[in-house]
Amino acid sequence: MTKIYKKSEITFAILWIVAYVVLSSLADQFSENIGITKSITAVLHIAMSLILFFWIQKNKLGEKYGFCRLSIPAKRFLFYIPLIIIASTAFWGGIKLQYDILESLFYFISMLCVGFLEEVIFRGLLFRAMEKDNLKSAIIVSALTFGLGHIVNLFNGSGKDLISSMIQIVFAVLVGFVLVIIFYHGKSIVPCILFHSANNALKVFSANGMSNPLTERVINLVLIIAVLGGYLFYLVKEFGNGNSLDANN
Repeated sequence: MTKIYKKSEITFAILWIVAYVVLSSLADQFSENIGITKSITAVLHIAMSLILFFWIQKNKLGEKYGFCRLSIPAKRFLFYIPLIIIASTAFWGGIKLQYDILESLFYFISMLCVGFLEEVIFRGLLFRAMEKDNLKSAIIVSALTFGLGHIVNLFNGSGKDLISSMIQIVFAVLVGFVLVIIFYHGKSIVPCILFHSANNALKVFSANGMSNPLTERVINLVLIIAVLGGYLFYLVKEFGNGNSLDANN
């Protein structure tokens, strides 16, 4: 891995993205084939997370990829309250296990790892690889690729309808922009991982699901997007002047 990384950081990031998407899809399918949701996927995600984390530590890239303390006070990010609100939406419809206890455990572990993997891959590897050449392009590509990656929900048998999937893509793009700005200015990827992992994993306890009326699901997603949009607007105003994203602003 190190040889590929030294030759081209962008190639290295793309290979991780492809490996993550393809292997996760295959693992989900194998899990369903054996009748235990996320069983194979959880093992895969644990393995990928450990490999990536220890590779970063071995090559002393922890600070580069944000495994450090925030460089500015959390109050500049409104103490991440908008992100906490978004993560709490899992419980807006009540609490209910989506699967049996064993499958819930696999799902929970898998989603915790997904938060780690996607943040390190999209906000870490891909963003840092592009940032040195063009900051704005790095921010845009990191956010868009993360968001558009959710289009697989239309084809992977997750049960999501077209409208819900499209709104989720918009949501993911906004999340991508918010988190990459937080990472860039705060220098730490830890808050991004914590939010992403919690937002994913808590859904296993959520009474919200595909069985809920489409109108209710769409309204919830629109409200979430409104919160995200407002937070993104605040971050841009707080750290940029509309023409730049200078970390010293």
